Amino acid sequence: MHNHFTGFMFFGLALITACGTPVAEAPAPSDADTLRYDAEAHLRNVRQLTFGGDNAEAYWSFDSEKLVFQANNPAWGTGCDQIFWMDLEADATEKAEGLNQISNGQGRTTCAYFLPGDTTVVFASTHLADTLCPEVPPRGPKGEYVWPIYEGYDVFTYDLNGNPIAQLTFEPGYDAEATVSPTGDRMVFTSTRSGDLELYTCTLDGSDVVQVTSELGYDGGAFFSPDGSQLIWRASRPKTDEEVAHYTELLAEGLVEPTAMELFIANADGTDARQLTDLGGANWAPYFHPDGDRVLFSSNHKTAAFPFNIFMINTDGTGLTQVTFDNAFDSFPMFSPDGKRIAFSSNRNNGRTRNTNVFVADWVE
Repeated sequence: MHNHFTGFMFFGLALITACGTPVAEAPAPSDADTLRYDAEAHLRNVRQLTFGGDNAEAYWSFDSEKLVFQANNPAWGTGCDQIFWMDLEADATEKAEGLNQISNGQGRTTCAYFLPGDTTVVFASTHLADTLCPEVPPRGPKGEYVWPIYEGYDVFTYDLNGNPIAQLTFEPGYDAEATVSPTGDRMVFTSTRSGDLELYTCTLDGSDVVQVTSELGYDGGAFFSPDGSQLIWRASRPKTDEEVAHYTELLAEGLVEPTAMELFIANADGTDARQLTDLGGANWAPYFHPDGDRVLFSSNHKTAAFPFNIFMINTDGTGLTQVTFDNAFDSFPMFSPDGKRIAFSSNRNNGRTRNTNVFVADWVE
């Protein structure tokens, strides 16, 4: 989650440019479903919902009728990522007009998610620390590609009209990446309150905080299983003295290097944690299939650079399957609660710009 999709795009393009290799043309979409590539057997009726700018992390309402997402689109007057929502039938016109902004336009926001009842969302914002957009950091001290971990992020709830309801986190440091259990009783988020990037769960009012992970490395982007009993997330696990020193030095600067991440799965209380993937590269943005036995995720493991596509894997680590076949970037897959559709973010159909847009597709087994 945490809004780094644009960074991943730039990272991939930078590597491609540095290697002197031109961007390959993607295979032509099928005539009957013009935004779907022929090899995408699990997708039908791919529909583009936003047009222009950077739009990502679109997550469904409990009733499978609305999406909440973050966007930075100059046409909408945003200076950096802000939170919007749409009703798929009422708002998703050809030009994505009539979108509804929830965040107040101050600071940077990330990772919005509906709460039960679909009248309230939770997201992180830096607006209390600074009303201006925080500075995007350059590459790391040794030229490495990095994500910023802004200390100003705290987690808030707002209604769909943009009225603040509650602040849920008050600890110093980074608190963000909150998602809600399908059972509607708890949420999970990432925090640096321990001195490392760890997962925590809490009730929907921010109480009863329980630390879920404790191993050194970045634990983030977590989602609950359909029955709320498990968590799936992305993690880095520095092992050697050199890797540990590199990770801790970057974290002290408010940075993390996301180019080597694997998926981990555990019970919702953190017990029985195990590594799910061992693919290399960046494996991230996981989300459970409605059957609870499979996981969708985004990965660049085939190249360790570019492109990123969506894959599916069984929770026992078998059955790796490629779902999307873009030549650029597909990520943030999420099934609708009714299991009929997925939302995802993609660079397809962007006129060879760097625009990332939100798409919805029917899911086919």
